[in-house]
Amino acid sequence: MRYLISGGGTGGHIFPALAIANKIKKENPDAEILFIGADNKMEMQRVPEAGYPIEGLTIYGISRDFSWSGIKKNAKLPFVLMRAMRKAKKIISEFKPDIAIGVGGFASGPALKTADKLGIPTMLQEQNSYPGVTNKMLAPKAKRICVAYDGLEKYFPAEKIVKTGNPIRAEILNIQRKDPKAYQFFNFVPEKKTVLVVGGSLGALTLNKTMAANLDAFRKADIQLLWQTGEQFFKNIDSKLLAEQDEHIRIVPFIKNMNDAYSIADIIVSRAGALALAELAIVDVPTILVPFPYAAEDHQTYNAKALSSKDAAILIADKDAQTQLIPELMELAKDDARCAQMSENLKPFAQPSAINAIYEEIKKITR
Repeated sequence: MRYLISGGGTGGHIFPALAIANKIKKENPDAEILFIGADNKMEMQRVPEAGYPIEGLTIYGISRDFSWSGIKKNAKLPFVLMRAMRKAKKIISEFKPDIAIGVGGFASGPALKTADKLGIPTMLQEQNSYPGVTNKMLAPKAKRICVAYDGLEKYFPAEKIVKTGNPIRAEILNIQRKDPKAYQFFNFVPEKKTVLVVGGSLGALTLNKTMAANLDAFRKADIQLLWQTGEQFFKNIDSKLLAEQDEHIRIVPFIKNMNDAYSIADIIVSRAGALALAELAIVDVPTILVPFPYAAEDHQTYNAKALSSKDAAILIADKDAQTQLIPELMELAKDDARCAQMSENLKPFAQPSAINAIYEEIKKITR
């Protein structure tokens, strides 16, 4: 069997794609898997690191920048799409997949559209409560659409929707809490509380500014901070800020071994993307959510409210983060009873069997 998987741009697309690939390989070791991604996006690095081949398309989305450069970029887009379709046709014709799976992101548009034209069945995996443009465009031709939220009938054909949940990487499903090796990896000690701050795979400017201005607060509270900045922010980071790292502070561009980071975390600060919430529910650690306010239809805020309304997380608006986040975080760190209750309240949101449900839908299509 040959499986084509396409999509990316952010970890929210890439990690579900890799979870699907790993499940296929586990169940069918002889399977051949090929990814199609977008040139210069993070999938071109992360997918090979995970051991899978990937082909890149030169593709981008519609620019919402109405300057002259944005207008020129949009004018070129039809020609960019045509070239991407031609390259996708060559790749797919040579690989001859039995199914094409799209997880969202620019590259999955031309890849799955081409696969459908070549008579290859397609399946979509939509992570969010508000679907992206690409998946909405591909939905009418897809055999099946695996979703994580209710109410997607507004955007997709109802008869094609299967609610599976979001697939989680296997290593996160089997985390050993307080693993001594994880503490050793980050050079932290288990006797002190640890806060993990992650703004998604690309980073979050509001979280980065807030952490940069408040490193002393962690030292004074004797709390360890593991802060993932995102690679772009890290490239431009002030050397004085990096010099502030000590036994309390770790500043890193990207954490590949998230299972170790989750293992040692006593509190997590995160954006509220769909994949992040799926992982956080599995990890079961008290969490403060700062939703990205410019996500489509503000869906991250709706995601976060689903948890905060059940006291399974604390929600802080992006506009309030620089004044409210650190005081709220320090209060939570002192309140062990509330931390324990939040962890308990988070458990019902976990969907550990999502990847199995998605794999069953893949099998139905490829029989």
